[in-house]
Amino acid sequence: MLDKRKFYIDGKWVSPVAGRDHEVLNPATEEPCAVISLGGQEDTDAAVAAAKAASPAWAATPPAERLDHVRAIVTEYDKRAEEMAQAISLEMGAPIDLARNSQAPVLTWHAKGFELGFEELRWLRPLGPHAPDNMIQMVPIGVVGLITPWNWPLNQITLKVFPALIAGCPMVLKPSEEAPLSAMLFAEMVHDAGVPAGVFNLVNGDGAGVGTQLSGHPDVQMISFTGSTRAGRLISANAAQTLKRVTLELGGKGANIIFADADAKAVKRGVLHCMQNTGQSCNAPTRMLVERSVYDATVEQAADIAAAIQVGNPALEGRHIGPVINKAQWDKIQGLIEAGIAEGARLVTGGPGLPEGVNRGYYVRPTVFADVTNDMTIAREEIFGPVLSIIPFEDEEDAVRIANDTPYGLTNYVQSQDGARRNRVAQRLNSGMVEMNGEGGALGAPFGGVGQSGRAREGGVWGIEEFLDAKVISGWAVD
Repeated sequence: MLDKRKFYIDGKWVSPVAGRDHEVLNPATEEPCAVISLGGQEDTDAAVAAAKAASPAWAATPPAERLDHVRAIVTEYDKRAEEMAQAISLEMGAPIDLARNSQAPVLTWHAKGFELGFEELRWLRPLGPHAPDNMIQMVPIGVVGLITPWNWPLNQITLKVFPALIAGCPMVLKPSEEAPLSAMLFAEMVHDAGVPAGVFNLVNGDGAGVGTQLSGHPDVQMISFTGSTRAGRLISANAAQTLKRVTLELGGKGANIIFADADAKAVKRGVLHCMQNTGQSCNAPTRMLVERSVYDATVEQAADIAAAIQVGNPALEGRHIGPVINKAQWDKIQGLIEAGIAEGARLVTGGPGLPEGVNRGYYVRPTVFADVTNDMTIAREEIFGPVLSIIPFEDEEDAVRIANDTPYGLTNYVQSQDGARRNRVAQRLNSGMVEMNGEGGALGAPFGGVGQSGRAREGGVWGIEEFLDAKVISGWAVD
């Protein structure tokens, strides 16, 4: 079992002042694979103090030099990419091929997006032709606290750490205690890349401990959080006492609108996207809205596709889904599947219990419900597991109404070969992102939502600007 009890503070790996042991479980075996420390107030204070001390020099470092440090981290990652994939697979159960091909490589992808964003950013610019003696200076907000989840652990770390570095903000990272190994490996890469001491700090802990300590800390000027809507509310309330900036990337209940003229691969694309990462993605298209004229055929096709999805050990290569993160999440998913059955949804494949032939590990059967109505629990709550709800609609107006009838608003999806209709529907959907015909957001596109999905905008120039304040300087000497 790995011993990962130390924290990374002020450029060094240090023993916790007030730590307590926490076992990291391998969700495929239900056995511990590592032990970490959960920090206390003294550990959080030490990390924040190191970041605060580093702040003046880091803010004064030219932005181009700060970007060079991001590039240096990418170089270190390239040396240890396989190690990162193995860590992610071990800690949160991503099948190793998914960890290699999707989870770990996001570091390089996002770095490129932030490079593009850097090129767009104007750190010092005139307000406009009408006021040549008024300048807008973009300045770092100060020390930031970064709280990241377990489902796409490296993805969220890079979406927060890289823009904070570029913006000139020293930071304290608290990764999920469920999946901390990738974060600790990332910290080693930061160290080896030569990022100055105090600029990046890592303290492990849980939400009630280090998470609360960071969100309420008077020397932390901003909290960037990704996780559940419930936790986002608690963080916002706690952070309000110190009037810090809070950016939240929360849950989702994406609608995938499939019109009768959708392309032949639309249904398969939607089912596989919902089930990817064992359904543990906030942007998963978990509500499939299907035009009535193709509804029955679509239900049959979706059921066949889901039934063919293999469930297996994440350490094995090949196309399959792995376990969910832990027993609590497994229990929640099972309860929601049972709720779907009790409320009258038609179970067409999957269902409660472990997959056939499995007797250990937090595995879930790929599950599809048909004849779901939008007031059912499975259509309202984020399940965060491999469960798809299929809902019929009559026409375009009905589809938009159902899609928007949710407190969430992260990602929606539209499948149609009618370009004018796609564009029309996309503009009416209440979400931060709309993907059409399988076309994902391009490099540097902002990721984030509205409503109970939070209002963060991560990636590209928008991601950097979240860590910056605009300062107005009037009376500027104009040549």
